[in-house]
Amino acid sequence: MTLKELLDKKSAVTHLGKFHADDVFSTALIKILNPEIEVQRVINVPENFDGIAYDIGLGEFDHHQKDSEVRENGVPYAAFGLLWRSFGKYLMSESEAQIFDEKFVQPLDLDDNTGSSDPIAMLIGGFNPTWDSSDDVNERFWQAVEFAKGILQRKIEQSKSLERANELVKKALENERDGIVILDKFAPFKQALSDSDALFVVYPSQRGGFNAQAVPSNEPPYALKCPFPTEWRGLRDDEVGEVSGIESLRFCHNSGFLIAANTLEDAVKACYAAKEKCGENSTVDKSECDDCEVRPGKYRHFKGNEYEVLYTATHSESGEKMVVYRALYGDMGIWVRPAQMFSEKVLKDGVSVNRFEYIG
Repeated sequence: MTLKELLDKKSAVTHLGKFHADDVFSTALIKILNPEIEVQRVINVPENFDGIAYDIGLGEFDHHQKDSEVRENGVPYAAFGLLWRSFGKYLMSESEAQIFDEKFVQPLDLDDNTGSSDPIAMLIGGFNPTWDSSDDVNERFWQAVEFAKGILQRKIEQSKSLERANELVKKALENERDGIVILDKFAPFKQALSDSDALFVVYPSQRGGFNAQAVPSNEPPYALKCPFPTEWRGLRDDEVGEVSGIESLRFCHNSGFLIAANTLEDAVKACYAAKEKCGENSTVDKSECDDCEVRPGKYRHFKGNEYEVLYTATHSESGEKMVVYRALYGDMGIWVRPAQMFSEKVLKDGVSVNRFEYIG
């Protein structure tokens, strides 16, 4: 069924009786897409029914039939997952819809197929009347649907907000300097920066002053690329300023991922100090590379992603050799990196490996 066909439908049916997260979230999704559609709960799909039937009737959006569909990762589809597969991409970007399926829809589908006791499914199930209640089950069903609609609508808005944040952060990344990205206001940055060369992001704090955060890597265990120094952690006010030598530094989180300072200048200064400290324990082999010849072609970064070297260039001011290359994933972004850095070795699991390995 296409979105247009769904929008043209006047009626929908799902099963009667005790309800579950599957039929509740399916109903919520359909009502978000087509608010005017009339949904009825029935024992059987009416003969010659021309609407949309889900979680009942053994059709396109049911999963009770023999040989029902299963995802490639082994998670079986339920009605909600089948509907989301068809229509989720109209509510958020396809990549975000896939992430939402993995993080939110699949656990609910698994619960409906296996009884795996998903907490959200249990919460929805709690809307059912108790065995000795005189409450009307249909009224309770619609209460659950309104609750589920609220969850979905907030998730959809969060996804759209994240897309806007990625655009803002990627724009700021164009002005990155020495691994430090400065934002005019806070925006979620991890998705946009974790696979970049950025080490820190600085932004105005809602409490006044400025915060700086260390950027995590994009691979498990998502460790910080360069955390703030151990000796700063857990300190605040005059104590952290004295230890760091940065006058307006007023807080460093105990895990080393965040600092707060009164001024932008000192927040940036804290990033440089942390970077210098990380450099003392660097995993990079800084051996000289006076003649770093990087040939065009495909390379694999030591973290796994693949890139294509387009050509080499020379910095107009310093004469330094530079490598111009693009990502072979995501938005295919184009990057520039000093040839020496491109060619150097790093330690991975205690073994010295090329930062970029030529693969053809």
